[in-house]
Amino acid sequence: MGQQPHYLGRHNPEITLGQKLWQLNWGMIVLICMIASIGLGMLYSAANANLDPWASRQAIRFAVGFVMMIVVALIDIRFWFRVSYLFYFGALILLVGVEVMGSVGMGAQRWIDLKFIQLQPSELMKIAIVFALARYFHGVSQEDIGRITFLIIPLIMVFAPSVLVLRQPDLGTTGMLVMASGAVFFCAGVRLWKFAVVLVSGLAAIPIGWQFLHTYQKNRVLIFLNPEQDPLGTGYHIHQSKIAFGSGGVFGKGFLQGSQSHLNFLPEKQTDFIFTMLAEEFGMVGGLVLLGLYILLMVYGLAISLRSRNQFGRLLAIGLTFNLFLYVFINIAMIMGLVPVVGVPLPLISYGGTVMLTVMVGLGLVMSVWLHRDIKISRHGVHDE
Repeated sequence: MGQQPHYLGRHNPEITLGQKLWQLNWGMIVLICMIASIGLGMLYSAANANLDPWASRQAIRFAVGFVMMIVVALIDIRFWFRVSYLFYFGALILLVGVEVMGSVGMGAQRWIDLKFIQLQPSELMKIAIVFALARYFHGVSQEDIGRITFLIIPLIMVFAPSVLVLRQPDLGTTGMLVMASGAVFFCAGVRLWKFAVVLVSGLAAIPIGWQFLHTYQKNRVLIFLNPEQDPLGTGYHIHQSKIAFGSGGVFGKGFLQGSQSHLNFLPEKQTDFIFTMLAEEFGMVGGLVLLGLYILLMVYGLAISLRSRNQFGRLLAIGLTFNLFLYVFINIAMIMGLVPVVGVPLPLISYGGTVMLTVMVGLGLVMSVWLHRDIKISRHGVHDE
């Protein structure tokens, strides 16, 4: 019999930093680098074959995010378990800070100006809410989860940041917070009939909520229901997106050859509508290749979740993987006119500092679950078994 392998995540002084680095999920890392490279190429094209103002800055952000991802992955998951509530309350305080001292951009108050970066706390909350719920549901019995009173605290944990984000206003991020939280609730064992009650209550509240929407938000919904209503006004974004998307055909017009984007018919081509530009230049084939890379990355996340021996790691990995899915699905459905335009970026592709760093940290946490998959964590403390 040969020497038994060491299980990373267990307390073992023989495991060196080099061994941990070797045990990183390099398949995930390769996929992440491939997707980010496509994003840099698209930002280079969006600036008409110029590294400035987007591609060079995004490359620096990716490099910083890559280092953060590796560091986060190497840190013991027991540490993340201990600080999960602190992370949540820190993000919640930042959301309150947006209300007090947030800077306004594109008609919304969503950022805190830190001089070197425009911090968007709502993006941090996408990780923080999964963190906190994974901690809350860790090691809980099905009997506890079955009690309505047990769900009051996690529902408040979801409700508080959702209201703050909705006030910014940011419908897209609010929806992502609620849906990612719902995924954690479901995987923790909450019964389906309780989701049905929440869904019916939400549908019943739509007429009331409609009265509180801003005019431009109402117009987005109306344009979604009738895209041809105002093609040169409120519906201009989605109308031009469909033209560019369809004009790419099967193989596209070629790199740097997209007419809709380079003649500035396509709005926000470096952020929300960057997938449209990719489809115009590389066609259906290029779009499917990128979607394939995303799907592989999500499969890694799901597999890692299933391999974790502790509930905290399972819920954390599944929640963050579902969060990545929401980014991709909502962005692509939005630019195709399948959902209203809500301003959700395409992860690792769209230009943006906070989004890039948040996604990279989230992926680092998923890899931390992988590295420390064999650890056992008790309900109120941590120990090895």
